[in-house]
Formats: sequence, C-alpha cells, structure tokens
Amino acid sequence: MTDLDVTLPSAATRGPVDRYARWTGVATGALAACLLSPLDHGNGVLYALPAFGLCAVAGVLAGDALTAPARGAVRTAGLQPRRVRDYAPPRMTSLLAVLAVALVALLATAGAVASPDELGRAGRQLALTCNGVTEAHGPWPGLYYGLPVLASLAVATGACGWSLRRIATRPGDEQSRRDRSLAIVAAWGIVVSTSLLGAAVTASAALLRMSCDGTAGTVSTGFLVPLALVSLVTAPWLLFTVCSPRAGRLRGADRGVRR
Repeated sequence: MTDLDVTLPSAATRGPVDRYARWTGVATGALAACLLSPLDHGNGVLYALPAFGLCAVAGVLAGDALTAPARGAVRTAGLQPRRVRDYAPPRMTSLLAVLAVALVALLATAGAVASPDELGRAGRQLALTCNGVTEAHGPWPGLYYGLPVLASLAVATGACGWSLRRIATRPGDEQSRRDRSLAIVAAWGIVVSTSLLGAAVTASAALLRMSCDGTAGTVSTGFLVPLALVSLVTAPWLLFTVCSPRAGRLRGADRGVRR
C-alpha cells in the first residue's frame, strides 16, 4: 500500500459513534465481570478479568469498524508502504509485550506445578509436602483457570493484530491511523494487564498461605508481587486511553485550526 493523505469531511459525526462504542464495550465488560465473579465460590474473578478485557477489545474494534474513514479527495501520495509497526505506540507496545510474556510464563509454570483439588479437578490448587505433611491451597492459576485466560489472550491478540493491519493499509490520514492504533494496542493491553493481575495475585496469595514453600516460594512471591503492582497501575492507564480517545481531542483541535 502507498501512503495516501485523504480528507475526512465527516470526522465530526463519526467521533461520537467511536466513543460510545468504546464506552459500551467497557460497560458490557464491567457487567460481565460482575456476573462471572461470584461463580466457583467467588473464584470466578479469574474468568471475570479476561472477560472484561475482551469486551473492551470488542468495543474498540466495533468503534473502529463503525467509523471507517470515508474516501475523500486525494491530496498527496507517496510510494513508501505503510506498516503496522509505523503506527503502533512503541513504548506501550514494548511494555505490554513484556507483560504478555510474563503472563504466559506464569501460567505455564503454575500449570506445571498445579495439583488436583479434593474432587479430582486438575489445576485448581497447589499442594506441597514437607516433614510428612501435605498442605494444599487454592485457587491456583493452573490449567483449570489458566487455559481460559490463554484462550482470551489468543483471541484478543488475533483480533487486535488483524485490526492494526487493517488500519495501517486502509485510506485515511496519518494522525487518525496513529490514534486508532493506540486505542487498539491499549485495548489488547487491558486483556494482558487484567489477566496478569488476577493470575499474579492468586498465585502469590496461595504461596503466602503455604508453610512448605521454602526459599522457592519466597523468591516466587518476590517476582509475583511486583508483577501484580505493575499490572495494577497499567490497567487503569490503558482503560483511560480507551475511554478518553486522544483521536477525538486531536481532531477537534485540527478543526479549530482550519477555522
């Protein structure tokens, strides 16, 4: 694709639609989280957090689909192909990529050491034996809880990657492409950060109740707590980015300059 600078005469009318779609996605996610949290004797929060993130992603994708830029008069053209990495925010993307790797590593490790619960359901708790005594605590982010989280991450990654590719290659102005890419990456980050927050808090809480974890448990908790704190700070920042899209403010400023 070539780089085309296309006029967008209907941006003023499309802005509110985009904003309302994002808000609807967040509101739907909050409702889904409230409905899922009480499940499994209160452990449904491990399903609720990824569900909230997926709804936020759906809202951003719906807003982008409903406000696809109109084709206008071509003003300038260049021969440089447009790439996704040219529009995705580099620092945010790098941070979220690190958190995503940490999430996958945490769930893989937790799944490897998880134990069945008293009903034989695999991956629901952590059991350790020391001095001839076995103690088990849960919930634990093993396969029982981890697989749905990984599935939601895979769905969000695929959907957001497709949308970023679509934004980069379709007609539109440069700033609009950057703003929409920012929203898409932030929405994907909500899935990553909320899922990591739930997994890290759940794992650290189980380890803190253990008396047989020894040095390995102490070291693991030392990694999990900072991950939870980073996720706790990152999630509201990303949510604000989605709910208060910078694109709308910039387009308003551009209209004021043209006047």
